[in-house]
Amino acid sequence: MAMDLVESTANGTDSGKDTLYMLGGVALMVFGAGLILSNPNIRRYMSSFGVGNLATAVIPDVERYFKLRSM
Repeated sequence: MAMDLVESTANGTDSGKDTLYMLGGVALMVFGAGLILSNPNIRRYMSSFGVGNLATAVIPDVERYFKLRSM
């Protein structure tokens, strides 16, 4: 039984560990972004930068991409 576990890990078929590492990394990135964006100085800077304006400028390009992709 122990040899089966060693062989599956050695052959690269143990994808559970890789998935765990990937999800852990994503969780750390989300947590870090939350910490950064909770700072009042950063929020003030982001509001003056106009992130909302940037998002509204990108939406037509995304819609055009999906139309081209569906053809």
